[in-house]
Amino acid sequence: MTASPTLFERIIAREIPSQIVFEDEHYIAIRDIAPKAPIHLLVIPKKVSARVDEITDAAEMGELWLTATRVARQHAQDYRLVVNCGPGGGQMVFHTHVHILAGWENGPADDTGLGQ
Repeated sequence: MTASPTLFERIIAREIPSQIVFEDEHYIAIRDIAPKAPIHLLVIPKKVSARVDEITDAAEMGELWLTATRVARQHAQDYRLVVNCGPGGGQMVFHTHVHILAGWENGPADDTGLGQ
């Protein structure tokens, strides 16, 4: 018996609609459906790992962060990159992803819930 596809696998497969802002062979970036900032994007590896700390290959980890940075720079000059790792870290979708938060006029007003 195989595990059910994650929400993000279903988005990658186009089974669930989303606002795609970037895609290549290894990553997809979408707009968050419950934004915590004026600009809130998710960079999602197409290769599934439940949590970022499951990625043990330095090149793979580096490419994730480089991709997140490239996508962020396409949308804002200043931004925040965030990863929630595990339920205690606020992770709600167990498929590694990086949050890009940006668009505040004078920086973020607070550090409220980034669970996802």
